[in-house]
This record gives sequence, structure tokens and C-alpha cells, in this order.
Amino acid sequence: MAVRYQIDGATSAAISASVEAGIRAGALEPGELLPAVRALAAALAVSPATVARAYQELRQRGLVVTAGRHGTRVRLCPPVAARRVALRPTPAPGSRDLSQGHPDLRLLPPLGPHLAALATEVGPPVGYASTAVLPALAEAARERLTADGVPAEEVIVTGGALDGIERLLAAHLRPGDAVAVEDPGWANLLDLVAAAGLRPVGVPVDEDGPTVTGVRDALALGARALVVTSRAQNPTGAAVSAGRAAALRELLTGRDVLLVEDDHAAELARVPLHPLAGATSTWAFVRSVSKPLGPDLRLAVLTGDEATVARVAGRARVGAGWVSTVLQRLVLSLWRDPATAALVRRAGQEYDRRRDALLAALADRGLTGYARTGINVWLPVPDETVAVTALRDAGWSVAPGALFRIGAGPAVRVTVSTLDDAEVGPLADAIAAAVRPTGPAGFTA
Repeated sequence: MAVRYQIDGATSAAISASVEAGIRAGALEPGELLPAVRALAAALAVSPATVARAYQELRQRGLVVTAGRHGTRVRLCPPVAARRVALRPTPAPGSRDLSQGHPDLRLLPPLGPHLAALATEVGPPVGYASTAVLPALAEAARERLTADGVPAEEVIVTGGALDGIERLLAAHLRPGDAVAVEDPGWANLLDLVAAAGLRPVGVPVDEDGPTVTGVRDALALGARALVVTSRAQNPTGAAVSAGRAAALRELLTGRDVLLVEDDHAAELARVPLHPLAGATSTWAFVRSVSKPLGPDLRLAVLTGDEATVARVAGRARVGAGWVSTVLQRLVLSLWRDPATAALVRRAGQEYDRRRDALLAALADRGLTGYARTGINVWLPVPDETVAVTALRDAGWSVAPGALFRIGAGPAVRVTVSTLDDAEVGPLADAIAAAVRPTGPAGFTA
């Protein structure tokens, strides 16, 4: 496959810099195939070893990914700002975009009344020496976590779930270390692991969460950390069941591994939480407020063992310092408001209804989708490029499974958070026309 952008350079550093420049300029797009090592070496009159070193550096920095005989490609979300980036196929004019994975803004609680109240309640300006966590917020978070069975003696806040996970991995791991991640799993986490120079080890997922066999295999391959989504797993909607939690606890007990749990959906996921917290001596539990309260509220609470929490808090002090106390007060105000709690419950019920409606419509057409919880439906397909293109031509934009998977089979992810009743039938018809039933066991077709 010819590459439109001409890579140049006489050294490995110059070649990798040229590739990065192409990504920044948008000339090398996400997913684009780079020249084979020997072909580029011949074109640049350098040794294959020089090109191989350049590609290795790009892989270590998370800019490219190599898939054996399938060659080296630009990552779907490379960690470098580009002037023109297209992670997903651009929706056609007038098409319905169900690819983004965002909550329905119409179901979020209003912030205006709480901001107005804070304007009169907030005290003197906060200085740099102020505490990183408001005591009242920490206590409220502690109560909420404890009620869900999560031990929460130490509580800090981070700038969202991904920020917390990034700090946890940086505090415990070094470039080259292996991290067990769900496969398929959260695209942003996969990109973060790559950008940190860590080595992802995929763990298969079924409706009850990461499989015990998959976690055992990942540990045998040297994984030093395991990241688990508690419920509303993105993209499959899996939720860790009581039985799966018990089996994973038994497997993890006594292991020298960092256990990170991500409960990003929190109250929106209307299934019980079955935490793994404390199964290992080194652990952390992260809960974001973005899905139930709004994406603009970049805040997550984090608890864990004393040493882990201290590492994350200490690293924050020499970096960002703290999460805005104004933001913390806003979240606390929302938590304390019974009307907000009622709105979040209603949103969770509505997401369940929309998700179940699409699953039922797909089943009526002979298709098996997956989504126990959350706002997405995961649908295995024979060829996701064909499926995504056909749906786009029919006026529907969905996310290709390649964004979320390492070794799992092809699929598409459909976000149902904004799906209206009248759209369910036509969407299911379009999906049925674009794919044919695969009948997989689990999510690894």
C-alpha cells in the first residue's frame, strides 16, 4: 500500500521525527499503514536496522502499532496533537451519529442552580497551600464507597477516571512493564497504556467481566497491573458478577500485582457493585462523576491501600497540585441534592430501556448484541469495515471495533444514550442489512 506522505531521514531519530511530523500535519492519518521496513530502508538508502529502530521508538511512544504480518500502522489515537485527526469515519451530512460514547445531555442534572448557590456560599479565595481534598467531599465519597462495599479509609480526587488511572500506572510501573487490560476494552485506556510505553496484555471479556482464565494467563505472561471495569464496561456493557468477583479474588489473593478498578458509570449502572478492592495488597478503586453528572465535571474519587494513595497524592502535589476546590464544591452540592439523585436514577432507567430496546430489535432480526449495562451495544460482525461503511451509507455512524480491541474479533459499537424510540426499528433494519449473524460465544468472535 502506497503512503501519500513521504517519510524521510538518514538516522532512526530523523525517520521517527518525520513520521511524527506527518501525524501532526494530518498527512499520516490514524490507522494508516506505514511502509514495510525493508521497503522504506531501500527508499531512504539506510539499513533495515535503522528503520526498525525508528519504528521501535515510535511504538514505545505509542504513535504506531505493529500487528505482525499486517504491518505497522499509525495508532487510532496517537499521543500527539494533530491539525487534522479522524479517529472514526466522518459522519455523512445529515447522518445520525451513534459513535461517540457520550451520555445524553438531556438527561444530565442542571448545574445552574448549584453554581448560583455556590456563588453565595463559597468563602475567601483558596491559596496554593490549601488541602488537595475538601474534607466534606472526602467524607461524602467515603460514605458512598463504603455503602457499596469498597473500603475507603484514604480518599483523594483526580481529574477524571483516566487521569487517576494514569497516575496509578505511573506510580507503580515503568516503560516496558506489562498491563492486563480488557479485550475488547476502553479505547482511551489502550491508548494511554501505549503512550506510557507499557505493554498491553489482552484479557477476554464476557458478560460477567474479565474471564478468570484470561486474567490467569495475563499474570503468567508477567502482567504487573490489572485494570478492571466494575460495570457498564466500554464497549461491551459487561458487569462483574458476584461469582466472577469471588473467583477473581481467589485468583488474585497473594499476587504481587497492582489492581485498578474503574467504576466510571457509578449510580447510572443499575446493577449491584461487586468490588475486588483489597484482593491484592496493592490496589485502587476509581469512580468518576462524568457519566452521571456530566462530562465537563472532570473529577473522580480514588481510594486504595495507604501506600498507593500516598504515591498518587504525592505525585499530584509536584504536578497539577489539586483538583479545583470550586469543582469539588459543585460535585458535593450535586451529591447532596435529592433532586439530582432522582435525575440520575431516571437517566439510568432510560439508558436501560433504550439499550434493551435495541438488543430486542436486533434479536428479532437474528443478530446477537451484548450490553448488560451502560450506554453502548457491542455487536460482533464478520467485517467491521464493511459494516461501518454500509451503515454510514445508510445514514448511521457507529464506532469500528478496532478502536477497542487487541485480539478480539471484529465488531461495531453502537452508542444508545441518545437513541429515540422511533429510531430503534430503522437502525436495527440498517444493521441487519449491513451484517449477518455470527452467533459468537462471549465477545471474542
